[in-house]
Amino acid sequence: MFATDKAGYAAMRQRVRGWPERVWAVEGSNGAGRPLAQRLLADGEHVVDVPAKLSARARLLDTGHNRKTDAHDAHAVAEVAVRTQGLRVLSYDGELEALRMLADRREELTRQRVQTVNRLQRLLSELTPGKAKKDLTALQAKGILASMRPRDLGRQDPATPRGRAADRGLSRWRRRSRRSPRSSR
Repeated sequence: MFATDKAGYAAMRQRVRGWPERVWAVEGSNGAGRPLAQRLLADGEHVVDVPAKLSARARLLDTGHNRKTDAHDAHAVAEVAVRTQGLRVLSYDGELEALRMLADRREELTRQRVQTVNRLQRLLSELTPGKAKKDLTALQAKGILASMRPRDLGRQDPATPRGRAADRGLSRWRRRSRRSPRSSR
């Protein structure tokens, strides 16, 4: 087995130099195996994609169970590659890879934006109970926050259960602080 760093990749490539007409079989070249497949293709290697279902089936038939270990997994992928005709042959397209990376980044940014908006909605609904809007813009959120004063943040509407609980907690804290004043140090 080889490490997944640059040294491991170099050692793996060195190990196979004796077979000039080699073909690499990578399981899941559109998923977890994509970085390895793309790196091999960029280095001029021939790569085929082995679907995960086929290698899982080979693992099951070979060992009697479908447990995934590195050794069993590598053997199953190689077995499928040798025995199966019509596996997808991969090719390197730098522009396509750049577009794929941009699309992935856009998806990450979109997820992050949705998460941020949801967090803002939750916080605003806690700070201003009953005034929550479903489709809130950044300017509307800014306006809501600008209309609030720091002293308003501690106040809760006493008509709500949360407000009554906050009032009880505040009253208890005040009683305790009157009974046992802290010494200043």
